[in-house]
Amino acid sequence: MGRNIRKRRSPLAVRAVAASAALAIGGGGLVWANFYASAHESNDSARNTTKAAGAQVATIQCPDVGQKLSNVPKQARGEVDGELATLDQQITAAYQRLATTRDAQTRDASFVQNSILTPLKQNRSVIIDRIKLEINRVGGKAPGWLDGLSTCTGQPASGQNNGGQNNGGATAAPSAGASAGAGAGAGASASASASAPAGGAQAGNGGQAGNGPVAADFVDITKVQPNVARKPQTGAAGSSGVFSTSCGVNANKKFNTDNVIVAPGVTNGAHHLHDYVGNQSNDAFANNDTFAAAQTSCANQGDKSSYYWPVVRIQNGTQDFDQNNDGGGKELNVGKIQQVRQAQIKFVGSPTSKVVAMPKFLRIITGDAKTTTNGLANANAHWSCTGFENKVQLTQQYPICPRGSTVVRTFAFQSCWDGVNADSANHRTHVAFADAQGNCANGFKAIPQLTMRLVYGFRAPTLTNGQIKNAYAVDGFPEQLHKASTDHDDFINVFDDALMNKMVTCINNGQRCK
Repeated sequence: MGRNIRKRRSPLAVRAVAASAALAIGGGGLVWANFYASAHESNDSARNTTKAAGAQVATIQCPDVGQKLSNVPKQARGEVDGELATLDQQITAAYQRLATTRDAQTRDASFVQNSILTPLKQNRSVIIDRIKLEINRVGGKAPGWLDGLSTCTGQPASGQNNGGQNNGGATAAPSAGASAGAGAGAGASASASASAPAGGAQAGNGGQAGNGPVAADFVDITKVQPNVARKPQTGAAGSSGVFSTSCGVNANKKFNTDNVIVAPGVTNGAHHLHDYVGNQSNDAFANNDTFAAAQTSCANQGDKSSYYWPVVRIQNGTQDFDQNNDGGGKELNVGKIQQVRQAQIKFVGSPTSKVVAMPKFLRIITGDAKTTTNGLANANAHWSCTGFENKVQLTQQYPICPRGSTVVRTFAFQSCWDGVNADSANHRTHVAFADAQGNCANGFKAIPQLTMRLVYGFRAPTLTNGQIKNAYAVDGFPEQLHKASTDHDDFINVFDDALMNKMVTCINNGQRCK
């Protein structure tokens, strides 16, 4: 992928957020409100049934144009990615206007529609027209349905769409591998009235910055029924080996808010902060030559791959270095950044076949940073606690771990590859998950499956009388409300050929190597 340099378009609305909103609820206490029990996760904790809050708009839901654009000519992808990044900037700006105009919204029932959603639709239409122009300019055919993706809606606090779930109903089933073995629990709802916090942030929507997490985003893991399914047995034709690589815990604090996979050439394309291990040259303007020439934090210098994920922050009233920066406090990612204590990176085999080498510079995103508005189809991050990992894995809530146990994030990446492409227009269709038996479909080939386990050491939150203190959450797009299901992880393969071949041989021979 060549170096992609373009002029960065400024957002079409004011992005500043009132500083007082960053300390909406002092000391990290979050109000319990709008609880809808997950159909993915069983939660047996006591239910509250109190008077519902008014249907004030909590967040903005926009169709994800990038995910739907699976066929973009290669010659147009650079410009299209830039326009998609502008769509994200527009949503961020509209959400920030939503969060800072609460008084006006209470005085005028049509304010959100007239002053936020209608201008947003107009701005999105301009960018969608540019996307169509770029596709058609290189001989492609822009799909007609693109015009229907300009309209955004406001999601009310009293019925937030968290992964397709509404009013306690069941969620849509995740894709294969997205939530393996998640147990089904009955839906129930409880909500509470709350006065608006300082800075006009949304009533009952919690978090230091007023946009989450809320108390309902947490669950005592000791009260969740076991939900982990048994893995398929490795057959005679399978590959049972494990290859480990040690790349540290980002002790040198390499951070940025870029995402070179989805927004190459766009500074702050992620709108949230990432931890990086492995390749030390990953930023918005890195290309394959940059990656190949870079330094690496991995112990084996043959692994210059880039592994990156959103940081976790404790929301206890404190701030970090980026409290006044884009992607940080300006976009409602607040609190103290937590460094992982352990970052275990392994590649494993397929239960039904041998694996083939991954192509150099293969890009994979697992999970979805926008599940609050997209639904759970691509959710694929799991949360648990040490001592519970083989029993309970959560996708839609953060665990509260008991004394002596601490939070664990895990990711199991897509393990099937189309055999041709190192990336795709929507950064998804060139790779896929295996089915429940471990088979790759539609001519896809099994590749070493990247698995990551991140272990933290921070103090567990406490939930008392409908309030949670010392809440933690992943960074994200501000309109996504810091939901656990928005967690995601990114990988760019920069193994040298010799080490990749060693990995494949190790896994296919059933060995444990590094």
